[in-house]
Amino acid sequence: MTLQDRDAPGAGRAGRIPAQPRAAGRRLGSHGPGAQILARRIRGGVPGELSVVPDFAAAFAVAGGGPAAGAPAAGVPAAGSPAAGSAVSGSAVADVPAAGIRTGSAHPAAGPRTAPVDMAWLALVHPDPETIAELASAWELHPLLVEDLLHAGQRPKVERYGDVLFLVLKSAHYDDAREDVEFSEFHVLVRPDAIAIVCQDGRFIDGTPIPDRIDGSAERAITGRAPQLTDRALLELGPEAAAYRLLDAVVDRCFPALDGLQIDREQIERQVFSGDAAAAARIYHLSQEVIDMLHTSAALTRVANRLGRGADKYAIPEELQTYLQDVADHLARVSSETVELRDALSQILTVNATLVAQRQNEDMKKISGWAAILFAPTLIAAVYGMNFDIMPELHWAAGYPIAVGAMIGFAGLLYGLFRWKKWM
Repeated sequence: MTLQDRDAPGAGRAGRIPAQPRAAGRRLGSHGPGAQILARRIRGGVPGELSVVPDFAAAFAVAGGGPAAGAPAAGVPAAGSPAAGSAVSGSAVADVPAAGIRTGSAHPAAGPRTAPVDMAWLALVHPDPETIAELASAWELHPLLVEDLLHAGQRPKVERYGDVLFLVLKSAHYDDAREDVEFSEFHVLVRPDAIAIVCQDGRFIDGTPIPDRIDGSAERAITGRAPQLTDRALLELGPEAAAYRLLDAVVDRCFPALDGLQIDREQIERQVFSGDAAAAARIYHLSQEVIDMLHTSAALTRVANRLGRGADKYAIPEELQTYLQDVADHLARVSSETVELRDALSQILTVNATLVAQRQNEDMKKISGWAAILFAPTLIAAVYGMNFDIMPELHWAAGYPIAVGAMIGFAGLLYGLFRWKKWM
């Protein structure tokens, strides 16, 4: 990645600069169901058994990737011991939230890879500040990176802090009942020997909620919620495969969301031409969802482009570069369809305004016609209601019938004329 390290000059791992507080984003709270960590070891491209553990010390014991390059720290339970966490069957390993991450070495100086790399795969669900702080201490994360991890509600981005590659990704999910596009946010940390995924919203990539407690009984609920970890060839491509696999899953989720928006657009078109007055509010609401989708797809495109531009510097295998180009092509399709949808909604809004103006014009014609019809009798009545002393017509025996007949005649004449002009 052609990204500059954000460590301060002279600040080593033992001494980082204090982070400045940030106001943006939604800060994590400790009121949730409690953090859980999913851990597994991937050796030579072959995923191991998935375990659910309560803290990162146990996670490092199970999967490696801890402070001492995967060796358990003092007092950490050994892998496979009861304290290391409860194991979930291997079939569910590929089904953890935002899974499908294939990773290896992410060090800038890494050369072309000739052998599979062992790595730790970690996923943090329902995160809380204490668990984030534990990971930050174990991996000696930069304070700015820790601040990002503590604040959800960010746009997709990619940054590098020393030997840690940091990704923010958002997966789209369309709620048809509310006609809303919801986004599941994932923070991804890639190190030379490990990858950690933080599920910020407590949801899978497809938008369904993650169970409060993940154990053996939750296996069926987890199954199929994320990309599989069975492609050994892809697992052997190194840490950039993690970015590809997650990006691929996130981009694939954009198309069902766009399909839902397209269906609503077609419904709105029929609603507009049927004369429904509620169509305008629905157009404005759907336009806002499309704009959110456009902003997210544009940010994801920048992430994919920056990953691609770092191919030479970080020795990304050519096969993985091809995968990344495929993701970029899919993102181009997403952006193009989103822009077309936004333009279509703008045109529908214009058509709706034209139809509303036309209906108002028709109403004004009818109002004007009835006003003219009522004007003739009003004029006659006003002339002969002036009560002057010398008005010969007032003394005529046929004066009253003539006046009433004139009123009815003029009104009928105008009514027939307006009907002929199709004003009424």
